[in-house]
Amino acid sequence: MRAWIVEQPRPIDEGPLALIERPDPEPGDRELLVRVRACGVCRTDLHVAEGDLPVRRPGVIPGHEVVGEVVRAGAACTRFAPGDRVGIAWLRATCGRCRFCAAGAENLCVDPRFTGWDDDGGYAELAVIDEDYAYALPARFDDERAAPLLCAGIIGYRALRRAELPPGGALGIYGFGASAHIAAQVAMHQGARVHVLTRSAEARELALALGAVSAGDTFDRPPEPLDAAIVFAPAGEIVPVALAALDRGGTLAIAGIHLSDIPPLSYAEHLFQERQLRSVTANTRADGNELLALAAEIPIEVTVSPYPFDVADRALADLAHDRVRGAAVLQLPA
Repeated sequence: MRAWIVEQPRPIDEGPLALIERPDPEPGDRELLVRVRACGVCRTDLHVAEGDLPVRRPGVIPGHEVVGEVVRAGAACTRFAPGDRVGIAWLRATCGRCRFCAAGAENLCVDPRFTGWDDDGGYAELAVIDEDYAYALPARFDDERAAPLLCAGIIGYRALRRAELPPGGALGIYGFGASAHIAAQVAMHQGARVHVLTRSAEARELALALGAVSAGDTFDRPPEPLDAAIVFAPAGEIVPVALAALDRGGTLAIAGIHLSDIPPLSYAEHLFQERQLRSVTANTRADGNELLALAAEIPIEVTVSPYPFDVADRALADLAHDRVRGAAVLQLPA
């Protein structure tokens, strides 16, 4: 099979990815062999390629928003069969034994594995996944629009929950890419007033088209105090700005797996009056199933920028330089 690998982590403009030939993977007894049809391009892939996330597997195949068709199921598989459409997401294994798993918080598992970091992902013609961690996908979304739901959608949904937005409240969204444009629609469906703050003029246009009340530059003050906010951009300097925009009792959730250093905070300006700052760590499978069902119910309008599989490196570079509208998605030939 053909696959893109992280040949050597380095800045994206220095070409960390390489397109190579690899033997087809073999599924285990509880695994599915999946022919990849589409794979979303996520900022976490960029962090792996550039080395912001330390290498866990040399030559790893990135990609964890994978949509494909089962071509073979292991002998012990019961949930899916050849011909079924499935999704492969970031979380691909947990221990099932630690106190976090036992409490339903498998996203905090002490021994997890992640697609495109610990194990090979979807920038390839074939991929494998334990069927217990594969998702059934809503039929209303085609392959390209289903792919971003598998990380951008799921993590945005978890971030929205972590932000504890009250009913009918004001939500600030900092950065407006793949994840943010999905989370914004969920929030608006639930009655929120959404204010988007991002440096991209094109992203501001998309935000207003989707129903945001306002759209300004990253460091602008929103037109009203925020009950909750989410930072999607991996820039620590945004955190004090977002905290200062919160009303008393408001919560800021940081959605990314990587964030540059946060500048010093003023207790009085940024945290007093019971403002909260919360991180988001991966997701549970329950989060994923809830988001997929909700996305179909709303229905979410997934904005995608498609790229041929052969230019995955260019797609990742465009993401790094804010040249992507909505979500970048790799299309694989049938």
